[in-house]
Amino acid sequence: MSTDSKALPLAQKRVALGVTGGIAAYKSIEVLRGLQQACCEVRVAMTRHACEFIQPLTFRALSGSYVIVDDYAPENPDPIAHITFAQTIDLFVIAPATANILAKLANGIADDFLTSTYLACTAPVLIAPAMNTTMRQHPATQRNLQKLRDDGVRIIEPDQGEMACGTIGPGRLSEPERIVSAALEILGQSSAPSTAAKDLTGESILITAGATREPIDPVRFISNRSSGRMGFALAEAARDRGAHVTVVAGVTSVDAPAGVRVVEVTSAEEMRGAVANEKDTVTVFIAAAAVADYRAKQESAIKIKKSAKELSLQLERTTDILDEVGRSRRNGQLVVGFAAETDNVLANAREKLTRKNLDAIVANDVSRSESGFDSEKNTIAILLRDDPQPIELPLLPKLEAAHRILDEVVKLRRANPSVKTVASEVR
Repeated sequence: MSTDSKALPLAQKRVALGVTGGIAAYKSIEVLRGLQQACCEVRVAMTRHACEFIQPLTFRALSGSYVIVDDYAPENPDPIAHITFAQTIDLFVIAPATANILAKLANGIADDFLTSTYLACTAPVLIAPAMNTTMRQHPATQRNLQKLRDDGVRIIEPDQGEMACGTIGPGRLSEPERIVSAALEILGQSSAPSTAAKDLTGESILITAGATREPIDPVRFISNRSSGRMGFALAEAARDRGAHVTVVAGVTSVDAPAGVRVVEVTSAEEMRGAVANEKDTVTVFIAAAAVADYRAKQESAIKIKKSAKELSLQLERTTDILDEVGRSRRNGQLVVGFAAETDNVLANAREKLTRKNLDAIVANDVSRSESGFDSEKNTIAILLRDDPQPIELPLLPKLEAAHRILDEVVKLRRANPSVKTVASEVR
């Protein structure tokens, strides 16, 4: 992005909207209108296959600008349009993005206007995939999505629901309002309260979020009610305070915030491996997942049939991720834990703080109906290793609670300037 582009006033932010050949292409009209209502200037680029679902004339009428499909079309006034187009924008949004376009972008293929524009683009890129569930879950598509995340592309995960092909599952284009909201967030136009102090600038934070699932047989598993809200709230708060954020996400029922890298896992062992791969390269580690403490000692390869007999299931402990991080922490790392409790909350949290040699722990009473698992609010108390008095907070929205937790992390950092990593087991 050029210096002039960065200095543009709010009303002159310039967005490129890429539309590819999926049935959800018609929803791009709502994305366009939403961006225009936020005072963005929007130009549209389409693939040839997108034109089979919706005509360029529709976007031209709404945007007031020529819609580019082919650099070399006779009516195109700019012979190097992909360069001009790519380097005069503040954000490049591709919605919908098909599996084919994801593969091209991830592997640097530039065989049309849209893919050439992506390679020439110096602005942030936001992609909203949409495809059949099986195509999305294919290892090749998952590899391509991870490549794009590693390249700094923001991915808006698709919604679950019935698709045009009749299948039901994750793959539907995310709602236009959510795509617009993520775009404005990246442009710095979000209407949500912002944190003025970028007091986590320079920190690299690893967060785990959501629940793990431990299989019993092909159709059953052991899990819990964690939604991932607390972990994603911490990720959003840390991002807004200037940190670079990576989330290792188990099973969640809410969406990850834009602008954070996401590594998807399912089981406790998969989460352990992902954390092990990342922990030595981060400055802050917040394990916000509800990791299963036990798993089936032996997983059945076939569905266990119901019978008149009682079923006896032998369980074994999973590895304690927080304990491993605490024992293997690099010199100067902070480790903060989170205790999800139903009784003797502060006492149990204090014991865990001491036993795991943590710098701090957040006590969370998950027995309360208005807070805890799968709730939008939380009641927490923060216990510090060097302070006998807990910091007890009232019922708060999880995003606000996340900021209060990070306030204490910042204080720990200032008191211990050599400390460089935080680990939190947030339930």
